[in-house]
Amino acid sequence: MASGGRVGRPVPGQRRRAVGEETPEDRELPFLDLDALEEQARDLLPGEVFDYYAGGAETETTLAEATAAWRSWRLRPRVLRGIGAVDLRTELLGTPVRTPIGVAPWAYQGMAHPDGELGTARGAAAAGALMTVSTSATHTPEEVAAATDGPRWFQLYRLHSARHTDDLARRAGDAGYRALVLTVDLPLLGRRRRDLRSDFALPADLRLANSPADGGAPELQPHAPAPWTFDDIARFGDLSRLPVVVKGVLRGDDAVRCVEAGAAAVWVSTHGGRQVDPAVASAHALPEVVAAVGEDAEVYADGGIRSGSDVLTALALGASAVFLGRPVVWGLATGGDAGVTGVLDGLAEELAHTMALCGLPEVRSVPRDTVVPAGVIRRT
Repeated sequence: MASGGRVGRPVPGQRRRAVGEETPEDRELPFLDLDALEEQARDLLPGEVFDYYAGGAETETTLAEATAAWRSWRLRPRVLRGIGAVDLRTELLGTPVRTPIGVAPWAYQGMAHPDGELGTARGAAAAGALMTVSTSATHTPEEVAAATDGPRWFQLYRLHSARHTDDLARRAGDAGYRALVLTVDLPLLGRRRRDLRSDFALPADLRLANSPADGGAPELQPHAPAPWTFDDIARFGDLSRLPVVVKGVLRGDDAVRCVEAGAAAVWVSTHGGRQVDPAVASAHALPEVVAAVGEDAEVYADGGIRSGSDVLTALALGASAVFLGRPVVWGLATGGDAGVTGVLDGLAEELAHTMALCGLPEVRSVPRDTVVPAGVIRRT
């Protein structure tokens, strides 16, 4: 059905049951079940590590509303369009990918699996997906780059000294990354109550690969390095010699200023509900941002995407791609690089299936009128 997708699975109600065939009580569903995957990860990981990945800020309202916000839109299928196959291939800032579903940056992947970011990189490459590598990683940019030739971006935080941060930007360019992602929604760290209750701390033996050689775990507090401004967008682009993506934008006016300052793309994100809370959901902020920047920049989104229909909704609202965080964490924790590939392939298969049902042949031009707010009757 789709580039990289799996086809030919038996369809319930479309096959005959063999005489004497029994269905096991614990039968695994023949499609991606992210809820079950999360529960498997919960069983495997130490409780405080699971909560570090799974938790949000304050009352976790932003976290709780993220997926429901995508489901507040309704699909409007087209019929009789002669759709025989769906093409998921696209380009992100000129980089070809086999799927518009990428890997969001997330920290300290070595806590989820011994392979850490190397496993995620291999899994993403096998799925033809773009990976965004975090500053807060357990492997260096160069090590991840050497693990695979898959497409990758490097994400930058304001965690360390200006000199060290500038050096990381330069190294990303030298190591063959295709873009630099500035995460801008952390003027200080969100108050994450699960971590406070468990008194969470990084394991003593966890490698902090991108911290200064003489420094420990970074602490983002008011006394941290000088805050970034819009002027830093062009500055980091010059340092890295890479296009700059600004991640953490939830307003149209901010998006316009980012583009005017030199951003090649803006990324609509609530940081997984881990910063300000309650915040507007990505699914509700996305249309405003897309309308504000028009054709001047690519727009991406993350936050609570858990199904192929969620991905299609984001594409219809104007996103060029979406990015996954926690589902990839659970895939890595439960299956290493193969688990990562399984999550990305499974969601891509769901997307292709939903697009075929909606009469849409390819992801590059999903019409805006594919979705309407729930409860709205649109007359054409």
